[in-house]
Amino acid sequence: MAQVSDLGIDLGTSNVLIYQKGKGIVLRQPAVVAIERVSKKVLAVGTEAYRMIGRTPGNVLALRPLRQGVVSDFELTNTMLRHFMGMVIGKRIFGRPRVVLSVPSGVNEAEKSSLISILFDAGAKRTQLLDRPIAAAMGVGMDFQKPYGCMVVDMGAGVTDIAVLASGQVIEAASVCYG
Repeated sequence: MAQVSDLGIDLGTSNVLIYQKGKGIVLRQPAVVAIERVSKKVLAVGTEAYRMIGRTPGNVLALRPLRQGVVSDFELTNTMLRHFMGMVIGKRIFGRPRVVLSVPSGVNEAEKSSLISILFDAGAKRTQLLDRPIAAAMGVGMDFQKPYGCMVVDMGAGVTDIAVLASGQVIEAASVCYG
């Protein structure tokens, strides 16, 4: 029987982190894709593409498919996630992974839908979106199940999420975009 992987993905503006259950963080790569300008052919993804920033000839573009914490280029994000998930789980026909993806608290329903679609295209069997403030609180072991408020500030390269958590949910949240 095929082993099913559980993955946690932090799709950040600058870096993508993938956590695999039982193994810890198995991938930490820059969120960059290098493409050929005219044909739009993907030349490199992640660290290899990052090295091309500022050093590419005129016919090559090194792009970040995420801007201020949200997907700005659906196709490049799809390509990037496929590549990263392939690096982590390989080419599996059976036993596709279950994935939890952290998203900024300001992401709207259309953007959430596109992220879920990207994950399914990239090979996820099931997917769950988790607000970044909740993921951050869980990551530091904060007990936000109590009826009193706990404040979380999650600072990223493109977005800072600020939230008050209580009774296991986000009570109030704001995202500050910069860059």
